[in-house]
Amino acid sequence: MTDVVPPAAQDAPPPPAKKGGGLLKSSAIYSGLTLVSRFMGFFRDLAVSYRMGASATPAADAYNAALAFPNLFRRFFAEGAFAAAFVPAYAKSLQRDGEEKADILAADAMATLAASTIIITVICQLAMPWLMMLISPGFGWGTEKYKLAVLLTQITMPYLPCMAIVAHLSGVLNARDKFILSAGAPILLNIATLIFILPQTTAVGAAQWGSVGVVVAGVAQAALLVWGVNKSGAKVHWRLPRLTPEVRELIGKAIPGALAASATQVNIFISGNLASHVPGGRSWLATADRLYQLPLGLVGVAIGVALLPRLARAVNSEDKDDAQGAMDQAIALAMALTLPAAAALVAMPGFLSDGLYTRGEFTAFDASQTASALFFYGLGTPAFVLQQLYSRAFFARGDTKSPMRFALVSVAVNIILGILFFNLFGVKGIAAATAVASWLNVGQMAFGLYRKGHYNPSLDTWSRLARILIASLGMGLLLAAASHWRPLIEAPLRGIGLTGHAIGAKEFALALTCLAGLAVYPPLLFLFGGVKPAELKAALRRGKA
Repeated sequence: MTDVVPPAAQDAPPPPAKKGGGLLKSSAIYSGLTLVSRFMGFFRDLAVSYRMGASATPAADAYNAALAFPNLFRRFFAEGAFAAAFVPAYAKSLQRDGEEKADILAADAMATLAASTIIITVICQLAMPWLMMLISPGFGWGTEKYKLAVLLTQITMPYLPCMAIVAHLSGVLNARDKFILSAGAPILLNIATLIFILPQTTAVGAAQWGSVGVVVAGVAQAALLVWGVNKSGAKVHWRLPRLTPEVRELIGKAIPGALAASATQVNIFISGNLASHVPGGRSWLATADRLYQLPLGLVGVAIGVALLPRLARAVNSEDKDDAQGAMDQAIALAMALTLPAAAALVAMPGFLSDGLYTRGEFTAFDASQTASALFFYGLGTPAFVLQQLYSRAFFARGDTKSPMRFALVSVAVNIILGILFFNLFGVKGIAAATAVASWLNVGQMAFGLYRKGHYNPSLDTWSRLARILIASLGMGLLLAAASHWRPLIEAPLRGIGLTGHAIGAKEFALALTCLAGLAVYPPLLFLFGGVKPAELKAALRRGKA
């Protein structure tokens, strides 16, 4: 965080938009802290799967259902609506009207958002016995799993208004090019969940106390962001909701923008609804979801968060070259990091799910079912990331209706294919439908931007994407071979006594395989020209500057 802005500086014009290195540096800050959060989240996921399992107990499915519902509303009313409407409006107000008026807009918007989510929370808690049959109809009315899911969701719903405040204040900081606290806040959720889950000795107890930990973390995250905004010099004070003309305009843009930005989450929610009909189905999808969320959080969300303020400034100043350059740079950078991750998920889903999760209450059968879904999620991972970037190109121009229409088509296709593929192939068919629907959404947004003349990737970007793809496929072939000959890799690890017992061999084998993939990808990327050494040196120099 930077020091508080002196009063004399508040009336000064904003600094010029940072180009090139600014996007890279902002993305790197967000990604670095997100990486820490994801590692903490990985340990949290290990604790959840170890204590709750998947198909063996009702606890894991109930717990994942309890988290899915407030998270869906969080994407709709907090992060999605906020990213679509507030960040461009706040950035524009900072440039045009100055900090004082921009902060009044932020305070009014926060009051309205907080009040709305509190009302939704209370209604959902009261109606949860009936809503659960819409969320997870496969649990069955009155069953043990159904009752536990109702209780856990009622406990976790206060997480929604807390996250609404967090998302809103994160946007205030991001619009001021401050990304540290918004990226680091999720770490508190992982720490709190671990503290509440690890001491438990039963699956149901772990689910109940894990839900309490979610709410405690939400309060802590909101308090952290309030402190951070005050420290930054922004004056976003608490007040009663006011439907000012500016807030009404935000609401008008936020409603379609929320749906547009939340297409992936809506599809995941629908997937969970279908999977609830299979014992363990929700947990298999949730476990696979955690693995592909790593590149989505580190790359798609991080670059998207840094991209939106820069695009908004470029659009407001009518700098078409900067807008084009920002999108080209964001897409090339995102795919250079996402395509190898997707290749790994597709090349060795079984190796990943078994090596990471098969222990405690999480059985080998659970791991195999998770792997089947993870394969198709891997195919959709580049689309999940590109959705984050293409949607920003619309939001920066104040257009939330176009991506909303595209999202509605994507959701409709996901519902139809999800039902069809689920009946044909089981739970893995749900993941396949989500991947297809996400690629359809990306195609619609790309064509929409091209037709309006807003963005078309340059020839150099297309060439670079092709070379990144070739390098990623080369790494994927290496990982697929390692997965195929996995027993040969594990055998010497047992024999030389690295772990003292056989149970640790698969973890060491997986770690060595991942390190081999990480070691071989950069040389391949340089060899095929996806990234040039001179560009990397220039980027590092800009980052230091």
